Amino acid sequence: MPVRARYAYLTPLEDKTREQLAQGISVIAIDGPVAAGKTVVGRKLAQNLGFAYLDTGVMYRAVTWLALQCGTSVEDGSALGKLARSNPVAIEGSEGSRVLVAGHSLGPELRESSVDTNVSAVAKASPVRKELVAQQRQIAAQGKIVMIGRDIGTVVLPDADLKIYLTASPAKRAQRRWQEMRDRGQEVELETVLSETLARDEIDSNREDSPLRPAPDAWELNTDGLSIEQVVQKIIDRSNSL
Repeated sequence: MPVRARYAYLTPLEDKTREQLAQGISVIAIDGPVAAGKTVVGRKLAQNLGFAYLDTGVMYRAVTWLALQCGTSVEDGSALGKLARSNPVAIEGSEGSRVLVAGHSLGPELRESSVDTNVSAVAKASPVRKELVAQQRQIAAQGKIVMIGRDIGTVVLPDADLKIYLTASPAKRAQRRWQEMRDRGQEVELETVLSETLARDEIDSNREDSPLRPAPDAWELNTDGLSIEQVVQKIIDRSNSL
């Protein structure tokens, strides 16, 4: 089947945008705090461009889930590193919403409350980061990818063609996270989610290994008051201006 046929649904404008970006940009890194909109924006951007998509957060969630299943302490960095090394995380499908680890195909399990509670502790463990960063770089080496996380532009892919740092107010991010949890059938108070969001920011920004921060050459974009489509278009406009 001709490649063109895969994108028959594209409008002339979308097709032109894809052709323009394909000429100079192959790797896009998107970083930012929890619930800043990275996942939905990154996935939509990848779809528009015909790029692969990888949310690196699901890889840390997969290791967290596996650690909880195996009874490995989330405070034992060495043991977590061995667990990650012995059980490489594979992404299933182009959407990047499911992963395969230790023979388990995981999707909704990655968003369980127990994983939410413990993923920051796992993600700050240097042995785990070392293993997963190596895997992420191998995936990115194939090119034409949108990769999102918290240290993509600073650590994983410092030479990415385009670096975006998305952010939003804590209240807005908590609201988004709260709604996502309600959509999954989880009953939780908004105030609790806000408190957890602020705690997650504290952990991510102050960990010794790869703390959350914008890369010096990243373009910072506040998503407050913007729709998904508007954020994606702003990124495309930024790409075309480089």
